[in-house]
Amino acid sequence: MTVTRSLILFALAAFAEIGGAWLIWQGIREHRGWLWVGAGVAALGVYGFVATLQPDAEFGRILAAYGGIFIAGSLLWGMIADGYRPDRWDVIGALICLVGVAIIMYMPRAV
Repeated sequence: MTVTRSLILFALAAFAEIGGAWLIWQGIREHRGWLWVGAGVAALGVYGFVATLQPDAEFGRILAAYGGIFIAGSLLWGMIADGYRPDRWDVIGALICLVGVAIIMYMPRAV
């Protein structure tokens, strides 16, 4: 159950952070306005909160592992929201990052 909870929290955090950054990008770069920017800032705040809910108590470990989630999630977001087509190197790189996440977060540790 702890791994499942952790994975759900990583997915929620990715949605909030990547979505927040995308909203800011849309507001500024695509000239959609300050309402989009404000929504992005709020979403980034949600990301910060969600990250604290991870079962592991080590800040550095959580944020390091989340980096891999962010990389894979960003490519996925780009595919869905912007029609981006990752090449094989993007996919391979993202998979390597996700293996790193699994090692950092879910390998047994000596107590």
